[in-house]
Amino acid sequence: MEVLLSFFANIDWSEIWLATGDTMTMLFGSLFFTVLLGLPLGVLLFLCSPRQLFEQKGLYALLSLIVNILRSLPFIILLIVMIPFTVLITGTSLGVAGAIPPLVVGATPFFARLVETALREVDRGIIEATQSMGASTRQIITNALLPEARPGIFAAITVTAITLVSYTAMAGVVGAGGLGDLAIRFGYQRFQTDVMVVTVVLLLILVQILQTVGDKLVVHFSRK
Repeated sequence: MEVLLSFFANIDWSEIWLATGDTMTMLFGSLFFTVLLGLPLGVLLFLCSPRQLFEQKGLYALLSLIVNILRSLPFIILLIVMIPFTVLITGTSLGVAGAIPPLVVGATPFFARLVETALREVDRGIIEATQSMGASTRQIITNALLPEARPGIFAAITVTAITLVSYTAMAGVVGAGGLGDLAIRFGYQRFQTDVMVVTVVLLLILVQILQTVGDKLVVHFSRK
């Protein structure tokens, strides 16, 4: 027991819980805006893609190019590139507020592609049947596409949330706060192995919780 206590001698639990709270705020704040922006973008990508309801090759190519560029840009570089824009929006590039804009920009294209893929899995016969009943575009999207793609969309949200956990850890490099910042400042720069171990374990637990909840939602909304 004494050996265990001595190993965790550098742990300030109040700071650990504060950092955990910052990580949760960054995660769910950025996830909210990612879904808010990425879902309609994914639907638009699907609708404008070849052989779909509103095939627009030019618009689809443009949207695909933008999405692919943002997806291919390493998040750590995106953090730095977006500093002026982040300061313009939030007034700061530090802390939780300074991390959310690049988190959203980094995750939205990723989520949009997953949504597009989920919509492609919807049986085309369901869309055609809805069209034959005289449904409008809005009704096709809200009554056929999205309900049928719900399991895939919840799976996409789960994958995106887990990706955002790793992004929040990387955001600690530029002083965004959270467990990643704590691991870098104390675990890495000050060689406090106990702090590093605790932050890594907490991040692993968070990922496991997100995956479990996501899997249950996918099963719940799946008809298979």
